Amino acid sequence: MSPTARPLHEDASAAAPAGAWTSRAGLAFPDLVPRARRAAWARAGLCPDDDLYTLFVRRVRAHPDRDALVDPVGVLDYAALHDLVLRWTARWARAGVRPRDVVALRLPNGRDAVAAELAVYACGGVALPVPPGGDDRDLRRLVERSRARAVVLPADERAALAAPLLPCAVLVPGAEDVPGTPSAPPQRCVDPYGPARILVSSGSEAEPTMVAYSHQALAGGRARYVRALHPETSVPPRHLVLVSLASSFGSLGTPVTLAVLGGTLVVQESFDPGDALRLVAAHRPTHLFGVPTMLRRIADLPRTAGEDLSSLRAVVSSGAALPASTALLCRSRFGRPVITVYGSSDGVNCHTAGERVPVAGSTGTPDPEVARIRITAPDGRVLPRGRAGQIEALGPMTPLCYVDAPELDARYRSPDGGWVRTGDLGRLDALGRLHVLGRSKRIVVRGGRNISTAEVEAELGTCPTIAEVACVPVPDADLGERLCACVRPAPGAAAPTLDTVVAHLRARGLAQHKHPEHLLLVEEMPLGPTGKVSYRALAERAASGVPCGVPTGAPAPGRR
Repeated sequence: MSPTARPLHEDASAAAPAGAWTSRAGLAFPDLVPRARRAAWARAGLCPDDDLYTLFVRRVRAHPDRDALVDPVGVLDYAALHDLVLRWTARWARAGVRPRDVVALRLPNGRDAVAAELAVYACGGVALPVPPGGDDRDLRRLVERSRARAVVLPADERAALAAPLLPCAVLVPGAEDVPGTPSAPPQRCVDPYGPARILVSSGSEAEPTMVAYSHQALAGGRARYVRALHPETSVPPRHLVLVSLASSFGSLGTPVTLAVLGGTLVVQESFDPGDALRLVAAHRPTHLFGVPTMLRRIADLPRTAGEDLSSLRAVVSSGAALPASTALLCRSRFGRPVITVYGSSDGVNCHTAGERVPVAGSTGTPDPEVARIRITAPDGRVLPRGRAGQIEALGPMTPLCYVDAPELDARYRSPDGGWVRTGDLGRLDALGRLHVLGRSKRIVVRGGRNISTAEVEAELGTCPTIAEVACVPVPDADLGERLCACVRPAPGAAAPTLDTVVAHLRARGLAQHKHPEHLLLVEEMPLGPTGKVSYRALAERAASGVPCGVPTGAPAPGRR
């Protein structure tokens, strides 16, 4: 447990900074955006003055028979989904979950993941969805740092993880359901300005970061960017979301598509390109959401007799840069516009939904009703159009803060109203369109998933046969980037192979998708003018011809 943690049953709100929303376990969630600015957005109609569960109940009452969720089990209408939500609410009550508790959810896409999250909002709690398939140690750290009161795991993970997660209540889906008709949740008073959901991002840190979003930021800014994808407001949205609902990109699912827009959410438990095409034909989604690698996998499939994609209005790409070749192939394969979304869990968003003719290199024109964007110099000065610098964002979708990480707030949030410093480089052209020029954070984006090079380097630094290591991206036409470990062997030691490097990381417990897929052996590390390792030189060497291939047991292309 972190040094400042207190017993979960203890109300430690007195230890929180003045004015900060505080969990029942004493963890503070300060809002770095002035309340007056939040209130102005609400008065302008950009953010609702209601919490997410209240918004969801309105959708249930407005159209109880409309399809709410399509998952591998079948179809749930809004009334049936609400019934499942109330059953989860009863489970939370038996587990001791109360208002202002954080609840962690590591579940695959499906009805339990959706209902459990909505039930957390119904209880007045804060949801912490964690994408499945990550490091177990990452999950333990997230639960510890968030001081979660309960965690939900798939049944096959409970035995291995339950003990390390104590004193949390550990639940599995489908167990201990209350028979009969579930009752409504108890009376509650939920502050729409308070936290609703914590988004998890690997970012560039050595362990996952957590970003807290209020009910208003999700139902306002994030919902408004999704609304912009729907010019035909008379047609209820039907979203086929291929990414994990627990991811930042996937947050457009439960809190937005269902609670705010009252649409239909179509999901797979795990990504399968052929099944995605079958879902389009069978369930008629209006929009398909995926990372570039997923979209490429689908677009590469041959057309089948009678294939019907006519329900689609657009294909939406985010999570990584969309290669021009993939965008062209998707436009040809689907016969629909391809909308690119530049965004992150940190609170930045810009998309091409409003551009009739996409401009090469542009990620669209920033929408101030979602997030204003400015470009700043290293000293914080705001730069004019045409000048390149760091991308910063502020708007109705701006999150509250980083969770349990004041040092990240100091690094990535500005003191003048909570602007988000993305760490990405870009410029605004003469017409105000954003062009993303690169990432200043040291991450590798493999198929839409961020890999912290610092984390991999730290783990390889424990290998006795390695003297120095630096990790760099290698461009890849399929996944966007793959990770290359550049290694100087220890003097007198046998040179490591890619197999031995992967075996070491596997033994250290590093998740499979973070394993290097290339290895570059160097006699000495190239240095820059300041004496630091030149990552640019290493990346150029790695991209020019990597001597090793993918070892047995390494991540298969497209594995997520």
